[in-house]
Amino acid sequence: MTEQDLSARRALVTGGASGIGLACAREFASRGAHVIIADLNADAAEDAATAVGGESWAVDLSDTAALDDLHLDIDILVNNAGIQRVAPLPEFDPEAFRLILRLMLESPFLLIRAALPGMYERGWGRVINISSAHGLRASVFKSAYVAAKHGLEGLSKVTALEGAPHGVTSNCINPAYVRTPLVEKQIADQAKVHGIPESEVVEKIMLTESAVKRLVEADEVASLAGWLVSDKAGMVTGASYTIDGGWTAR
Repeated sequence: MTEQDLSARRALVTGGASGIGLACAREFASRGAHVIIADLNADAAEDAATAVGGESWAVDLSDTAALDDLHLDIDILVNNAGIQRVAPLPEFDPEAFRLILRLMLESPFLLIRAALPGMYERGWGRVINISSAHGLRASVFKSAYVAAKHGLEGLSKVTALEGAPHGVTSNCINPAYVRTPLVEKQIADQAKVHGIPESEVVEKIMLTESAVKRLVEADEVASLAGWLVSDKAGMVTGASYTIDGGWTAR
């Protein structure tokens, strides 16, 4: 039987209706947490919330101005929502660049800002930022995504330093390519920009840098998130944990 060590905790997972977010939501809920599924897709958020016995929050996190005065009464925050655009720098759409920065860096800042007062008051909190191997390494044609993830790494470390006296930890998880809808949607774009068939993208692009030649599973990321929110990880903060099959060992 799963230990109910999160039974008194409230967790917010962004992009929680699918992929890594949904896997994290299931992990926390199985341990007794009340999980809030935040997602742009209202129907998918409601379905996911029902499945884990939590609640849904249909929200466009790229509308960052609407988050300025937000207050969150939560113990665990997982910043996971993200999108991808692939194009050479001279062809990269400026509005797409701005969108990715708003969604994947500015909104995590605003959610952390909204959650910390309550965490400080209770003397306990966990912030998990779903970064990427691209938070530690760069790849061509992903200027906005790499910039956002590198910024998220810095934000996470500042949160760790400020949160430490209040019992709040902040860490990044840095997966390689995970078997999620976000990755599946990249295949056509990657094929186009690299000039190869879609059937060759996973092997020739996504797994090139990884020593272990397979995609990461969402449950593997969730298992690490589950440990990071446990009391056993109270001394773990300001860190970046790779699940990348050896990519960043190069």
